[in-house]
Amino acid sequence: MPKRSGFAALWASQATSNTADGILAAAAPLLVASLTRDPVIVAGMTVVQFLPWLVFTLPAGALTDRMDRRALLVAGNLLRALGFALLATSVAVGWQSVWLLYAAVFVAGTAETIVDNAALTVPPRLVPRAQLERANGRLFATQSVVNTFVGPPIGSFLMAVAATLAFFTSAGLFAVAAAAALLLPQLRPSAHDAATATDGPPPKASSVAVDIAAGWGHFWRHRLLRRVALISASFNFFGTATGAILVLLATGPLGVPEAWYGLFIAVPAAGAILGSLVAERVIPRIGGGPVMWAAALVPAASFAVLGLSTNLVLVLVGMFLAAVATACNQIVVSTLRQAAVPDALLGRVTAAYRLIVLGAVPFGGLAGGLLAGAFGLQPTFVIAAVGLALAAVLLMPGVTSEALRRAELG
Repeated sequence: MPKRSGFAALWASQATSNTADGILAAAAPLLVASLTRDPVIVAGMTVVQFLPWLVFTLPAGALTDRMDRRALLVAGNLLRALGFALLATSVAVGWQSVWLLYAAVFVAGTAETIVDNAALTVPPRLVPRAQLERANGRLFATQSVVNTFVGPPIGSFLMAVAATLAFFTSAGLFAVAAAAALLLPQLRPSAHDAATATDGPPPKASSVAVDIAAGWGHFWRHRLLRRVALISASFNFFGTATGAILVLLATGPLGVPEAWYGLFIAVPAAGAILGSLVAERVIPRIGGGPVMWAAALVPAASFAVLGLSTNLVLVLVGMFLAAVATACNQIVVSTLRQAAVPDALLGRVTAAYRLIVLGAVPFGGLAGGLLAGAFGLQPTFVIAAVGLALAAVLLMPGVTSEALRRAELG
């Protein structure tokens, strides 16, 4: 029962914070697009949002393995609440600017490195190994529902009423997420986990740098996990190159009204929900290897459609199918990491993994803005389609269902 109630608390906290993320996914691009139509500046918001993953991810991983993970979830969500409350206040008094939005997004991104890294290490402490895929599926399905299906339409609606409402609402939801995290049990690394970790944890007196080096070393020596991280980084690079300018494509060539933008980006969320819910049945039947191939090639095809067509129905179908494949892939890689890494090292290894995977995001956002400025919006999507397909061909060999299964079983 304690584990069940603990998972419910994690679920509630993640659902609430992801609702706030979903509101911001629509509100922040709309705010910056109302201030400028320069694709480099618009894409710069994505760069600023994910830049903290390059700077703070590894220290966040070390903190996760040293501290109570519940406390990290609470503190990180409170920091995000404060950042967006301050932004909402500045907008209310007429101080809105791209630079203020950049600053708030950077603060939120910094806190997110702590919250997300800690949250990803919690499920193995709350559910048995046999239930990890189901637990991850529920978490990712909920994330998809609220982050890109519920939140964005709310964000668009609130922005149409007043920008301050969108950002104050997000701040309030982050505060609620912090309160929900307080219901979790204490989640310090246990003595048993420390004693049985493959690499052995560093002693308590060791420095954060030594902690980070131990986690990075374990990650880099795990050949399959390293390969999967590089593959996922390529997904993120090309996905962000297109996602950073999607608001300009949607409200420009595709003719989507600003008030409907939240619904536009919510459509693929239905695909993500479906993918998350069916993953526990699909993955055992077809294997993790084919799922990872689909996660590369289906989005590549979707980018090609976005770059070559202005048929809104065709575009949305492509985005929907890409989201199904991506959601299934997220569960494959999360389960691999949680099952293959000892708990005492999981925070640091997760941080090392996410440094590679999310560290590609700001570079992808910058590349998308520069390519759109040089070649135009739709040609950028075609370039991304070709790039992602090539990355899959180069990196996928060796990542098979059997290799994934062996790694999960240790």
